[in-house]
Amino acid sequence: MKNILLATFLFIGIAVQAQDKKKFDKPTVVEASCGECQFGMKGKSCDLAVRIDGKSYFVDGTKIDQHGDAHAKDGFCNAIRKASVTGSIVKDRFVATSFTLIEEKK
Repeated sequence: MKNILLATFLFIGIAVQAQDKKKFDKPTVVEASCGECQFGMKGKSCDLAVRIDGKSYFVDGTKIDQHGDAHAKDGFCNAIRKASVTGSIVKDRFVATSFTLIEEKK
């Protein structure tokens, strides 16, 4: 009986942990913008966020101002841009290992 309970709790723990982390090892194109200004996320200031499969995540590993002026006409606070990213979703945040903004065609 102990073994069955132990196995059950172990399985539940692994399943919960697996759901909490999703990896993007290959470059994936996502929407990127200011989480507060464009995606309607709650926060204290303008912070970089990505939208993946319709869900928005704040980004760790890069900052909003590392990709140009956030308040420019085409900046993250005024436009939703495309970016090629790798990384993983951990505890409802996107941890970027790479983040490359895709230039808009004019």
